[in-house]
Amino acid sequence: MVEPIVLEYFENGDTQEAILSIEEQIPWNRRDALVEQVIEIALDHKPSHREMTSVLISDLFPHVISEADISKAFESLLANINDLMLDVPDAPTVIGNFIARAIADDCIPPKFIHTMKEKSDQKDFQEALIHADTLLSMKHGLVRLHNVWGVGGALRPVKALTRQMSLLLQEFLSSSDIEEASRCLRLLEVPHFHHELVYEAIVMALEANSAVKEETLCTLLKAFSDQVLITTDQMERGFLRVFDDLPDISMDVPLAYIILDRFVDRCHKLGFLTETILKKLPSRGRKRFVSEGDQDVIRRNKIEH
Repeated sequence: MVEPIVLEYFENGDTQEAILSIEEQIPWNRRDALVEQVIEIALDHKPSHREMTSVLISDLFPHVISEADISKAFESLLANINDLMLDVPDAPTVIGNFIARAIADDCIPPKFIHTMKEKSDQKDFQEALIHADTLLSMKHGLVRLHNVWGVGGALRPVKALTRQMSLLLQEFLSSSDIEEASRCLRLLEVPHFHHELVYEAIVMALEANSAVKEETLCTLLKAFSDQVLITTDQMERGFLRVFDDLPDISMDVPLAYIILDRFVDRCHKLGFLTETILKKLPSRGRKRFVSEGDQDVIRRNKIEH
């Protein structure tokens, strides 16, 4: 019952259609066997199909399959790893990739690896778990795991990409390593989605309300612009999305309009913002280019009035 669903999914890439078929045909108490079967089928296919399989597992979780289903499936695959190696000699590496990717997609917890290590001393069983652990322990490991199958990222779940871009920005704020951040963004292989990184960077600056972080994030966007890693179109789209969402953002960040004004000014001085962005900058209740020191004055004025 599973194989026709999976093979059709490999043909059309439609996770929603696959989900509907699974819900209709595969009973709840066999969903762990479903996950196991899906991965076994992927073992016999090329990397792009393995990427699609990781995406399908992520999209099925948590409404169609549970953490317990996925954990049981991996436990069974590990127990049968010697048999799998008869047809797929590198099965420990491939299974390790699937485990690490499932952890990166928040489908199973990181502790799964350590729990499983205690269940068998068998060499290939351990090799798969060690491989998964190594992938997750690498610097920027979570970001790189979204290229674990060596194929493009257009199929990846949007929530996962957004999370990885946020992680990339947080790590950049800690390290200020533009070269590393550039490499990680390229590895995601989603140039059509780079507007999301711009959006996340601006929101991060608004929430931080810190001159140092604003300057650091402006520098990163400038570097990405200079490298044409983020195109003019994607840069504009990211800024304009923030402009559209500003009324909602300001509910959590009361000074959002003021901080955005200051952030846009910093970016404008670095020379990578278009006239479109400058013209559409929201003006509700803002004072142009307010310095951080003025904020207490603004608060006092609001209280007095």
